[in-house]
Amino acid sequence: MDIGHPTLRDLFQQLGLPASEADIARFIEQHRPASLGCALPEAPVWTPAQAAFLREAIQADADWALPAEWLTQALCTPGTAAG
Repeated sequence: MDIGHPTLRDLFQQLGLPASEADIARFIEQHRPASLGCALPEAPVWTPAQAAFLREAIQADADWALPAEWLTQALCTPGTAAG
């Protein structure tokens, strides 16, 4: 699926998650405490399939790597503000 430069919303849709701006903010707020300090694919919030997708996207430096990095900053990185 070639969608050009995917956004964070596109990433959430690809992962099968609700993807409105409010949904994304709520997901980050809810799951950030358990995910801080984890590599994004290792965060305890993913199904095995979601984690595998994220791992492959990041390792391949695919188009999905940029929104995955944004999500890493919001969800897994201490000292950054979510949203």
